[in-house]
Amino acid sequence: MSRAARLDLRSFQQELATRLASKTAAQVESSRLGLACGDTRWLIRLADAGEVIAVPPIVPVPLTQPWFLGLANIRGNLCSVIDFPAFLGRARVGGGSLARLILLASGSSEQSVGIVVERVLGLRNLTQFKPVENTAPGPSWHVMQWQEDDGSTWQEIDLGRLARDPAFLQVSA
Repeated sequence: MSRAARLDLRSFQQELATRLASKTAAQVESSRLGLACGDTRWLIRLADAGEVIAVPPIVPVPLTQPWFLGLANIRGNLCSVIDFPAFLGRARVGGGSLARLILLASGSSEQSVGIVVERVLGLRNLTQFKPVENTAPGPSWHVMQWQEDDGSTWQEIDLGRLARDPAFLQVSA
């Protein structure tokens, strides 16, 4: 990773930490991290995301699902890496510079695991969204659907439930 990319990521994380420290508990609870995979937008609770990092080198593991990218060394710890759009049955995340690895917080999962998304869209406040009644039942890790004033919809997901989902745990092919 280039020095400039590390500095940009470091400054992003420092700015995010500073902004979160100045928020009240209620404000933090209503904040979500926005993610994008193709034209689908996702929201996750900040407590569920342990860390957001650039996608590191990944070692493939044979005889696994196509969406299981392999293992990555994150500061000396092996981490399972999942291509989130591919897990959903969509096109795989390209190798773009905006792709990020979202590490699940230690309370969300017993395993060290992360999901790769095409890009992180930053913090979103739920007070700026309207809840949408979801008529089609989704997986257990789909929490709620939200809509912005411009009509775009966002699906909130629970990373802890995702990490315990039987389909997510079945990485062998």
